[in-house]
Amino acid sequence: MGYLNKKDAIILLADGTIFHGKAIADGGTATGEICFNTGMSGYQEVFTDPSYTGQIMVTTNAHIGNYGVTEEDAESDSVKIAGLVCKNFSEEFSRPAAQSSLFDYLKKKNLVIISDVDTRALVKYIRDHGAQNAIISTDVDNIDSLKKQLTTVPSMKGLELASMVSCSKPYFYGNENASFKIAAVDLGIKTNILRNLAARDAYIKVFPYNATFEELSEFNPDGYFLSNGPGDPEPLMDTIKCAQDIINANVPLFGICLGHQIIAQAMGIPTYKMHNGHRGINHPIKNLITGKGEITSQNHGFAIDKQAAESNENIEITHIHLNDDTVAGIQIKGKSCFSVQYHPEAGPGPNDATYLFDQFIDLIKTTKKQTA
Repeated sequence: MGYLNKKDAIILLADGTIFHGKAIADGGTATGEICFNTGMSGYQEVFTDPSYTGQIMVTTNAHIGNYGVTEEDAESDSVKIAGLVCKNFSEEFSRPAAQSSLFDYLKKKNLVIISDVDTRALVKYIRDHGAQNAIISTDVDNIDSLKKQLTTVPSMKGLELASMVSCSKPYFYGNENASFKIAAVDLGIKTNILRNLAARDAYIKVFPYNATFEELSEFNPDGYFLSNGPGDPEPLMDTIKCAQDIINANVPLFGICLGHQIIAQAMGIPTYKMHNGHRGINHPIKNLITGKGEITSQNHGFAIDKQAAESNENIEITHIHLNDDTVAGIQIKGKSCFSVQYHPEAGPGPNDATYLFDQFIDLIKTTKKQTA
């Protein structure tokens, strides 16, 4: 194929640390918060996940691109990461179902790709020093200029990004003759969430991130959903107000990831930026209601304050992350509302968390019976 025309490149972190690599094809310069994902597979799902908007992705798997891409694996309509850093970028791919190479797929966005990086060292550094802004570039002879450019990149803390990835107007997904109607707020919704809801006999109307409760209610839905998405939940005041209105109406509400954080904010529970976040496909969770463990897919750099959740008499913590004891799920006492910090729609092998969609549908069914 011959596209791996490699040029010298650097990864410059906000604290001044530099890592070296080789840029693929035309190279260029890209900025964003640098983070890493520990998944051994699923790179296309990661790269197209709207929750990664504004982030430079470091992959821990040594080989990226080796099984190509297929449209069925896309979680949105385009690549969302700001840049890619990896160890080995595969020129060839061997998956029979693949429709194209990863390079051709990423080229559509002119994504800056840096390979031949000591990703073990880079990931260890991020793990120890925290996720931070970075710039990746082939302009290796102008370090001072790159450092100056990096200072202009906004911090992820306080950054509202949902508006960049949300739909601009409502759209529908699923069978209009389905048994249940769900109003979903698109904060960066993944396609597989819609697939999972539709597979459970639901017809979904997807609304922009700033839709009001009144606008959602005009659809006369049986349940409401707040999606995943990028950035800090704190600036999303319209969405927080919408969540408060839904909760006060005591109608079924389910939130995932950013949606989970929005629900927490609506209940007066603050959120905070994590040291380096959770990004991978084998994160251990304990369901405190059932006592069972779950292996989950996660992608978030913010979390809800555990102490505030524990002291809130209206909140029950339902799930805990077993690696660091952070809150992974809550439900509101006396309300038809629950949320999780991880991704039940992502089945990277384990499908331990897909029951949450069934739980949401069961909640809708129960509510419909009570109001019939």
